[in-house]
Amino acid sequence: MNRFSTPLLALCLTATTLVAQAQGGLGRAILEGLGSITLSDAQVAEYSRQGVQQMDAQSPVAGPNDPYTQRLNRIVARHHTISGIPVNYKVYLVKDVNAFAAGDGSVRVFKGLMDIMTDGELIAVIGHEMGHVVNHDTRDAMKSGLRRAAIRDGLASTNGALGRLSRSQLAGIADGLYGAKFSRQQETEADDYSYKFLKSHGYSVLALATSFEKLAKLGGGNTLEVLSSHPDSQKRAARVRDRARRDGLR
Repeated sequence: MNRFSTPLLALCLTATTLVAQAQGGLGRAILEGLGSITLSDAQVAEYSRQGVQQMDAQSPVAGPNDPYTQRLNRIVARHHTISGIPVNYKVYLVKDVNAFAAGDGSVRVFKGLMDIMTDGELIAVIGHEMGHVVNHDTRDAMKSGLRRAAIRDGLASTNGALGRLSRSQLAGIADGLYGAKFSRQQETEADDYSYKFLKSHGYSVLALATSFEKLAKLGGGNTLEVLSSHPDSQKRAARVRDRARRDGLR
């Protein structure tokens, strides 16, 4: 099955490429190491913008008159800004059940996800994805990726080898970053952000629970990467339902 790059993969590729162009060997390692510590929200947004721009160029993006685009635009018409972040939306005409939000406010929803989710469930998923951005999970993941790149480059420089990282090295760094899933706590906090987002805008919070329940039934490879990174979607759905019951929102 074809898998499209995750946002973090694109972000890491873009950030590392920019660093590689600036310095070689140990100097590049030091620069990357510092970047992993001091990476600002503005830098994350810029790297995100460039990374998503690259992904859009390589992906089958639904046109403005496509029914999927029109449906998504209708769903998100009230949400051009989320927690002060300007958001732009596109649909990838890919069968995978997936979606992501990047640090610049780019939200990309896959056709496969739209095919199985209601409008309310899609808003819940978008809220979860944006929760990772608002909570700085995306920034922290990029820092981790740059830190690993610095270590890798530092080791390579001991033999005097200089120059840019090869395409395969860049891919290896990106794969390493992609392998570091969001933690259980980060996922829970993103769930909580989505719950509050739904509640504050008058949506049914139970849409978050039903989205988890649908994902739990899917199994296999075609699952939403972020929401299914822990095998407890049913427990997460139950947690949402319990909270809704306490809030009188059943």
